[in-house]
Amino acid sequence: MRLTQRPFISAHSHRSPKRLRRLLDRSFTLCSYKAMHDSPPCTAQPGQIVARGTARHLRQHDFLCLPEFVPTAGLRVDLMCLGPRSEVWVVECKSCRADFASDTKWRGYLDWCDRFFFAVPADFPMDILPPDQGLIVADAYDAEILRFGDEGKLPAARRKKITLKFARNAADRLRRYTDPGLFDLRSTQ
Repeated sequence: MRLTQRPFISAHSHRSPKRLRRLLDRSFTLCSYKAMHDSPPCTAQPGQIVARGTARHLRQHDFLCLPEFVPTAGLRVDLMCLGPRSEVWVVECKSCRADFASDTKWRGYLDWCDRFFFAVPADFPMDILPPDQGLIVADAYDAEILRFGDEGKLPAARRKKITLKFARNAADRLRRYTDPGLFDLRSTQ
């Protein structure tokens, strides 16, 4: 990862601009890497911690994940995952028995994926989860897929729609991250 903006360099700097830029780039890269990879997510909710470890594990299997993805109006999945062969997986993160018992929308997610998984922490009572769905046990840093659920195939038109929406959503999130001051054109129309 490189710093994309040039740092301000004083005209009276005793170091060459090129060397100073390299030092700033290196320190920025190391600090941001340590912040993202070494520190625990202190302010995250339990479900977000499970989602983080799950996304890290699925990345090792060449799946890219977007958290809090909206496939259609009225549904928001915890993790939408896109695989190397256009597989679409949905992961619903549950932190406790009450979280699972109060969720009535997860069956609606089955129409939007090839595979569906529940991701839970290690102390979750796993016997209450449906046996025909996938199961992932995760913490903040990694996860383990314990069970693959039944596989369904998305219709081609829906797969194309969800893949395009995934790409546009990821690009828009990157735009917001790299240029947070830019207004959203959709909100002004």
